[in-house]
Amino acid sequence: MIHTYCNSLTDYSRRKTREVFIGDVPLGGNNPIRVQSMTTVDTMDTMGSVEQVLRMVESGCEYVRITAPSIKEAQNLEEIKNELRKRGCDVPLVADIHFTPNAAELAAKIVEKVRVNPGNYADKKKFEQIEYTDQAYADELRRIEDKFSPLVEICKANKTAMRIGTNHGSLSDRIMSRYGDTPLGMVESALEFIRICEAMDYKDLVISMKSSNPQVMVQAYRLLVNKLDEEGLEPYPLHLGVTEAGEAEDGRIKSAVGIGTLLEDGLGDTVRVSLTEEPEVEAPVAQIMVDRLQFKAQQEIIEPANGWPINPFEYHRRTTSEVLNFGNENVPRVIADFSKKSKIELKDLKSIGHSYLPELDKWGMNDLGADYIYTGSNPIQFMLPNGLKEVMDYDVWKSCSDQVNKFPLITDLQSVEDLNEKLNFILVDTDHYDQTIFCFVEKSANSVLVLHSEQAHAIASIRRFVVELLNQNIQVPVVLQQSYPDLSEDELMIYASTDAGTLYIDGIGDGIMLSPEKTPSVEQLKLYNNTAFGILQAARTRITKTEYISCPSCGRTLFDLQETTAMIRKRTDHLKGVKIGIMGCIVNGPGEMADADFGYVGSGKGKITLYKGQEVIKRGVPSEQALDQLIELIKEHGRWVEPEGVEA
Repeated sequence: MIHTYCNSLTDYSRRKTREVFIGDVPLGGNNPIRVQSMTTVDTMDTMGSVEQVLRMVESGCEYVRITAPSIKEAQNLEEIKNELRKRGCDVPLVADIHFTPNAAELAAKIVEKVRVNPGNYADKKKFEQIEYTDQAYADELRRIEDKFSPLVEICKANKTAMRIGTNHGSLSDRIMSRYGDTPLGMVESALEFIRICEAMDYKDLVISMKSSNPQVMVQAYRLLVNKLDEEGLEPYPLHLGVTEAGEAEDGRIKSAVGIGTLLEDGLGDTVRVSLTEEPEVEAPVAQIMVDRLQFKAQQEIIEPANGWPINPFEYHRRTTSEVLNFGNENVPRVIADFSKKSKIELKDLKSIGHSYLPELDKWGMNDLGADYIYTGSNPIQFMLPNGLKEVMDYDVWKSCSDQVNKFPLITDLQSVEDLNEKLNFILVDTDHYDQTIFCFVEKSANSVLVLHSEQAHAIASIRRFVVELLNQNIQVPVVLQQSYPDLSEDELMIYASTDAGTLYIDGIGDGIMLSPEKTPSVEQLKLYNNTAFGILQAARTRITKTEYISCPSCGRTLFDLQETTAMIRKRTDHLKGVKIGIMGCIVNGPGEMADADFGYVGSGKGKITLYKGQEVIKRGVPSEQALDQLIELIKEHGRWVEPEGVEA
């Protein structure tokens, strides 16, 4: 069965959506993809909000969202708007609403757009499991319509747009009881509100499906598009975002894996990157993702991937055979590319997680230690640590004294005379290949393909090649390899995360190799290595470090999120695989923490509530004691280990 969600899997083409005017800045249709962000200043601080909005607009924001958790904040939106207009700033404002319909109804008369969350606009979430009969469920839908329709009427009368924004972590008990914690539940939550709007002939809608898990987020957006088409509903524009992405490299990588994957397939009309940093930092990061799409128009023609055999709405890793430690149930492997370095020194390996300790005459490896190192035609002249294996060009390998523990990378199958008995890498240009490669790997059970494309739309080329493997039932493992020119740190993380993440989200990939095109510095080698591990973590295919699900802050936040996140990270970043939610207010916790193992949530001035999953464990903890008590909670549930070098 073919599951459709985009125009083409191999030919970049943006999905045509309905045009929606947000003030004088239209969204969707033939308009450019818009960039937006959200203020972090208290909405009651008029001048502070105005100054921040001006900085955000200067950084590239085309829409600015401001929280309105109650009537008084909704009223103050008018003061903020008037001051902005007085200063010559006409940026459309969006009111962010959660639990307060009366605030939404007031805000809709003031700003250009309101955002409502279906999970908590008309439902109270108590984390209860309730079995609904069909009649009881229908009664609930009528109750929602009664509560929601006054806002729709106000939006119609004032030409105010609306975003129906589903969040994975705040699905209502009613939705959870029928659809579970699933992408389908997220989509159905939005569709209930969309159907009410269409029945009332109100179509100035924008839709979002946010999650802190990029895999869930991508599946939900794809399924939404599929369901809108299936029901004959309008092709509403999409607002893309990974919610609570976090800070620094983790936030950028996680955002790009989710947002970039959808943009690659032509989905998305506006983008918000949610970083636990100042909001004016977000727009430039989002703009990198958007600007890169202009190169897709330069792609060569790629044969259509008819019969795409992967379900885009559910994650299933491609079935592969095991070759040494690649494929089958092995985690994806990271190959560090040192081939552009003419001389590799012992100290260089620290950049890829392997450190020599001379006083102990031992090697140490951290959680981001690369599995393989590709040295090209410049083999390493010293003994490698046990946790790192070397790959070299085939011609060099042929004359190598150790052909058992070193592995060849083959670029020309015609020149092959001998093979390693355990593992051979074959570089495949997915833009230009013939049937020879398929014949070779069917006969050679110890091969791993390294897939590379020079296409402007490289992902489509690699995806098309994988279709051939799937259709021919060839289960050879594949490494995703891509080369990058000199880029800024943000560009490298975003480009690589989009390229590899798009395929890993679909279960394609048994290894990753990010390659610099020029001689890299030690800092660049570290960046490439950390980005590779970050991509695998964001795609949920290899967990190597603590994950922080931290919201980007807003006017509701009850403590300094950046400072608090840094403080918590300092004490807990050695807890490999533990997910910690750090939320500024009760709106963003516990629901928004989604699948966090533990939660640290602002619940009042100087007060913190601690969670295990979505269960409240301690309320009203003084903020100065909260981190110690969070660590105690982690210990009580058997998830704590002492940092290296610290005695328990």
